[in-house]
Amino acid sequence: MATKTDQLVGFSILGFSLALFTYCSVWIIALPFIDSDHVIHSYFLPREFSVLLPLVAGLLLLLSVGFFISFVMWKNWRPKKKYE
Repeated sequence: MATKTDQLVGFSILGFSLALFTYCSVWIIALPFIDSDHVIHSYFLPREFSVLLPLVAGLLLLLSVGFFISFVMWKNWRPKKKYE
């Protein structure tokens, strides 16, 4: 059974993810069709970051997964016993 704290943390993560997804979707999909002098452009980063940020996030994800796999393999490595 999940406690109230677990539910609060889960809903917080879900809310943050939903807000981030909405922000990125509007930034990448809708913003190019709005005039560049509109006030909404002041709430978003420049368009160059729409490619750069996912690239950096993907590289960090791949590095983290690779480091984790390497750490687990290194920790579980044991020399083979020789039978005499």
